[in-house]
Amino acid sequence: MEIENLGGDEFAPTQTYLNTSTCGLLPRRAVAAVTALAAELAAGRPGGSGNDEAVEAARASFARIVGVAPERVATGGSVAVHVGLIAQSLPAGAEILFPEGEFSSVIDPFLVRGDLKLRYVPLERLADAVRPGTALVALSAVQSSDGRTADLAAVRAAAAAHGARILLDATQAAGWLPLRAGEYDYTVTGGFKYLTCPRGVSFLTVTEEAQESLLPLHAGMAAAADVWGSVYGPLAELAPSALRFDEPPAFLSYHGAAASLSLLEEIGIDRVHAHGTALAARFRAGMDRIGRPAVADDSVVVAVPGLGDRHAELLAAGVVTSARAGNLRLSFHLYNTAADVDRALDVLSG
Repeated sequence: MEIENLGGDEFAPTQTYLNTSTCGLLPRRAVAAVTALAAELAAGRPGGSGNDEAVEAARASFARIVGVAPERVATGGSVAVHVGLIAQSLPAGAEILFPEGEFSSVIDPFLVRGDLKLRYVPLERLADAVRPGTALVALSAVQSSDGRTADLAAVRAAAAAHGARILLDATQAAGWLPLRAGEYDYTVTGGFKYLTCPRGVSFLTVTEEAQESLLPLHAGMAAAADVWGSVYGPLAELAPSALRFDEPPAFLSYHGAAASLSLLEEIGIDRVHAHGTALAARFRAGMDRIGRPAVADDSVVVAVPGLGDRHAELLAAGVVTSARAGNLRLSFHLYNTAADVDRALDVLSG
């Protein structure tokens, strides 16, 4: 079966790139947008450091990709800042439930509070571990270390039964896995992986019900109901929506993001999902033949336990992967092909 690049000539890797879970490739249109703004800034751009229109275009694109209204999306620069906002808004003594081995940016903002109760259980037992005293379940939709996907329906049901809220990190999922962000109280998503945005782009979604539980700790003029009327003096009124949690935008990144997200919308997340999971299944089948089975899951992030030390060998052969928690991790996206899979298998088979 031949599986071709979905991105056409938008992407130009010079080697076999199977490392989107670390950083996605930038499409040509994003590179052009960033380059154009950088040139304007070097020349003395009269309108300031960038266009708010690009930020709004990126917000709207992301909102459509994850199925929420744009006013439910706050823009920022990193997942850790978004998570910190949620962590600092919890009452002392609140219990937060995590999967064991969860990505540190999801855990540490709660840990450094020092007055919260943190509990960890295996990912497969997460839904069963929610209890009446649990205030928040915090997890990634796809585990960074090994690509396992959570049983999100079971977690939602358990949280609803016990009155807990859910924080979902979609960084390893949004862009290939169809998601409905409105099904979770909060989602956080770094844009520089499967959304193929420049680093410095991150999105927070907040349901209307959960919005009042968050403190807009970094409120500035970007958080105001009337942004340009709030340049000087005390903030008169917060934005009535999730935009009250906006951070001042990194315009170079957001100009690129608007272009990147437009490409994802043109291709469609369902097509990207089918493409990436087919490539991952091809790789898993190949590893079974070699006798080194990968972690079983229907995920585009594939981990092979105990082979993390093969990462350098693959890199020397022109195949870019990563090593995580002792695993060899490969990740497949819209710009990968069957030939990429077979190249990695050739190296690993010796």
